[in-house]
Amino acid sequence: MKNWLSHHAQSLWLALKRLLQNPFAGLLNIGVIGIALSLPSGLYVLLNNLENLSRQVSSEPQISLFLNMQATPAEVAQMQAQLKSHPGVRNFQFVPRDQALRELQKAAGIGDVVQSLTHNPLPDAFIIHAKNSSAEALQALRDEISSWPNAAHVQLDSLWAQRLDALLRLGKLVILMLAILLSFALVAVTFNTIRLQILTQRDEIEVAKLIGATPRFIRRPFLYIGALQGLAGGVIAWVIVAISIHVLDKGIADLTRLYSVNFQLNHLNISDSGSLILFSAWLGWVGAWMSVSRHLHQIEQH
Repeated sequence: MKNWLSHHAQSLWLALKRLLQNPFAGLLNIGVIGIALSLPSGLYVLLNNLENLSRQVSSEPQISLFLNMQATPAEVAQMQAQLKSHPGVRNFQFVPRDQALRELQKAAGIGDVVQSLTHNPLPDAFIIHAKNSSAEALQALRDEISSWPNAAHVQLDSLWAQRLDALLRLGKLVILMLAILLSFALVAVTFNTIRLQILTQRDEIEVAKLIGATPRFIRRPFLYIGALQGLAGGVIAWVIVAISIHVLDKGIADLTRLYSVNFQLNHLNISDSGSLILFSAWLGWVGAWMSVSRHLHQIEQH
């Protein structure tokens, strides 16, 4: 065990020395990896924040029933009785037209305009909460209520949230595809980087094989080079995303405050941050392993 740790420590130290021998090229490779990984990572953070925002602004799914303007108090009472006895309705709230006008005057900030109206243009309404909040059940209940007498318009208020959720799921699929494509590109970048390292040290590798060095011993420093570059690239990607969130956070907070929503952008959590950095290091290790294995095989054939 002690020898195994000693060999790995020596390989790690050798990998660091080789990286420091050509720091400019190493920094370029690390920068490419970081910028490439920051794109899907940033989109992932953006979608997570949009999902959190949708949860804040979307309340429990509800159905808004607007009555005809000519509905009499008796017809309103009949509608109340229908809703009370309906097996799919959990509870409901009646909003008289006068109350709706007062709430509009307070919420919209257009009190002068509302006061100048010669009559109340708003109808009586019911806010309905269903027992079953699934999309199919809400849609069926909305269609049924729409056919009732004196029902002028029935609106499913959570429809926009359902559409947003569908767009978020599509966005996550796009991010996954983008991450896969960029992963292959980053493996190729590491592959070429290690290939150049091997070509410059080909004579040294051949001498090491002649004196009995095993392929695992020769391969190990190059694997550490790939993993270290990937690790550093993951850290750069994390920093890019963090700076972007810091720059955008104030502007987005000011925008959402106009809609009476207190919202701030969240960065990657500890689990996601660790996954990003470890995944980047793994990509570097894979690219290095593929490159070393291929070129060692070519050297052995010669």
